[in-house]
Amino acid sequence: MNQISQMKQLTFLLIFLAVFINTNAQDTLVVMQYNLLYYGINTEFCTSANNNLETKDQALRTILNEIKPDIFTVNELSSTITVHQHLLDTDLNFDGETKYKMAAQKPVAFSNICQLVFYNSLKLRLKRQSIAQSVVRDVNVYELYYISDDLAQGDTAFITCVATHLKAGNTSTDETTRNTMVNNTMQYLENGFQSSNLLFMGDFNYYTAFEPGFQSMTNYSNPALRFFDPVNRIGSWNNSSSYSDVHSQSTHTSSTGCASTGGMDDRFDFILISNEVRDGLRHVTYIPETYHAFGQDGNRFNGFINGSPANSVVSQEVADALYNMSDHLPIVMKLKIDKTLNVNEIYGKPFLVSLSPNPVSVTNPNVNIRFQGDFSGDFLLEFINLKGMVVCKETFSNISVNQPVNIDLSKFKSGIYFLKVSNEKGFVHTEKIIVI
Repeated sequence: MNQISQMKQLTFLLIFLAVFINTNAQDTLVVMQYNLLYYGINTEFCTSANNNLETKDQALRTILNEIKPDIFTVNELSSTITVHQHLLDTDLNFDGETKYKMAAQKPVAFSNICQLVFYNSLKLRLKRQSIAQSVVRDVNVYELYYISDDLAQGDTAFITCVATHLKAGNTSTDETTRNTMVNNTMQYLENGFQSSNLLFMGDFNYYTAFEPGFQSMTNYSNPALRFFDPVNRIGSWNNSSSYSDVHSQSTHTSSTGCASTGGMDDRFDFILISNEVRDGLRHVTYIPETYHAFGQDGNRFNGFINGSPANSVVSQEVADALYNMSDHLPIVMKLKIDKTLNVNEIYGKPFLVSLSPNPVSVTNPNVNIRFQGDFSGDFLLEFINLKGMVVCKETFSNISVNQPVNIDLSKFKSGIYFLKVSNEKGFVHTEKIIVI
């Protein structure tokens, strides 16, 4: 190899390392908000027959498996604590999973349904929770923080979730009540939450963005507390085909008495973000084009979620699950965290990978990847060249220390590569490998 070629290769290596270090100092959080339609509670209209908990659990597990949220806020959850534990154990921490935790329920308003937050405890912790107001229903405030590697020095990223379920109905009295709930909440946030990473999320029950309550959120008198629609789809949403791509209710056109009918023609469900999240001023940034009503392909106007034409953004199984679970769609978006996860703090041992042989020759192109420890779940293995391009990737499940993973590199050109191993629990490890 001549000197010019060596210099080029070294340049590519330095560029890649710079990109990788920058990428490795960031993480992504998936945020999900969902109205669960009287989960775990029987009423005169939502009964054990038309809102069966076992059916809902099966549907919710299917949906959660697709989204894999790190922050999961819910509405229309039974206020009974045993139901909260049931949801955590049956739908989130099932099949050997243990990472999800939930906040405690400490109600003030007298209501048989409530809000709650569940979160990925491998990435987040709950600092404190409070109630902003209790007219009609409580508005819950959950302060979460990221488990960063500089946490011991007092530095991390905070995310405050304001979970609400505003008064339903389309009368002027209902609008006034919604506005009262919002203004009570905004005044509460003004005392201690200005210039914070805020998510105002829930079932807002707004028919139009020009309703006083929505205007109080987005044009509040204190500019430091104004909220923004991540997709900037402001307008009169109710029964307008122009907003069919953001409608979140109703997944049904007919009902047995529990789910609302009428098809997809309302945008009731939201995750609004503060200026800090929009512009990434405090370690947390909204990732553009990630906000969506999950399962909404824009072809559902006045129709049901699993009807014809076939849903183009989720499988038929997932569309059926959305139909069976609720009359609302989940709202999903992603946040970028410019912090590094403190993996050692969480797991108590390093995540180490060794390669053998290394270098790998064309006469013996198989490399064994051995792990220190047994790990459940899916792992992504990516081979990246000096240009930063992924040239090969494989997914493996339930890795054991006694069973190394074998990869055939016979199609690789001679050169230097990097093996990046990662999983959704925050493991990331990189090894250099040479093919000769």
